[in-house]
Amino acid sequence: MAERSIPNREATLTRFLSIFVCCLTLSACGRSGETVVEIALHPTKPNLLYVATNDYIFKTRDAGKTWVNVSKGMTHSRVISLAVDPLLPANVYAGTKGDAVFKSFNGGQQWISQRKGLEGVTITSVVHELKFVPGSSQHIFAATSMGVFETENAGDTWTKRMDGMIEVLMVVTIDVNPNQPQTLYAGTSGGVYRSLDGARNWTKVNNGLVPPGILKASRALSVVKIKIAPHAPRTVYTATLKGLFKTTNGGESWQRIGEALPDQFFSDLILDPVTPGVVFVASRAGIHTSRDGGQTWNAVNEGLTNLNIRALVISPTNPSTLYVGTNRAGLFRSHNGGRTWEPLPLVLAQQPAP
Repeated sequence: MAERSIPNREATLTRFLSIFVCCLTLSACGRSGETVVEIALHPTKPNLLYVATNDYIFKTRDAGKTWVNVSKGMTHSRVISLAVDPLLPANVYAGTKGDAVFKSFNGGQQWISQRKGLEGVTITSVVHELKFVPGSSQHIFAATSMGVFETENAGDTWTKRMDGMIEVLMVVTIDVNPNQPQTLYAGTSGGVYRSLDGARNWTKVNNGLVPPGILKASRALSVVKIKIAPHAPRTVYTATLKGLFKTTNGGESWQRIGEALPDQFFSDLILDPVTPGVVFVASRAGIHTSRDGGQTWNAVNEGLTNLNIRALVISPTNPSTLYVGTNRAGLFRSHNGGRTWEPLPLVLAQQPAP
């Protein structure tokens, strides 16, 4: 009996060491303590999504049960923006903090650099957001630390589009009117700019957004997200580091909304693509939602273990499904419009997804 107990002890020790190594490698066997900085969803397959952490890009094909590290070919630069081609979703783009844009032609299995036109000045390479022009796989805009850049050949070359953008230190966010793609809005460190000719010329539209006394200051207001309402494209929402704003006349004037929210330092904003007037915002106080265009708000944080939110997305196939990325608490999902959330640890699959 004593002799048989030795291998039992060895087996127990082996299992313990395996679990210990797993937990060291995957952060509680599921990378639940990761900071998730960006999330991108497949346009038609709800079980397929990508997330970027401070270190890697991960992909799941089974709605978050298992994940694959899909960072092959990427440099050490941190990924801070992701975009999936809405027409050819095997094409995925990653904007980095210091190394411009990377593209994968095969769903993240390999990546190649696409920086022509973005190289030469180090700060140009910080790509905050990538936005497809509706109905095109070739036409993309990039919001970067040195302004707006455009590609009309799927990222092979980029052209700077900054005419009229004066006193701007950086462009952080950009959106394209889905009904009139020649109309764009760009959120910058100095407020909002609008273009009516496909980014060839820009006009500052800060009335009500920035106090008149500091309208010309380059750091008057840092806009972190701008979204055009899909059902009323003259209605635009913007989240800033100093509050929420809304325009109903195409940016001619802005009104402050959400002043009663507990934190005015916002990190993200999304709109329901189906139901008009439904808005979600993220801040250091978690997620809040409005169902009346920003007049009234409710907290929707049940199940979140960290309220410091970095990324917020809504499913294009089912708007009741949302995902949030947090600081050091990983990824969460809601199937009921944010009323309750469940964690989705980044559990690595044994074999890469085919």
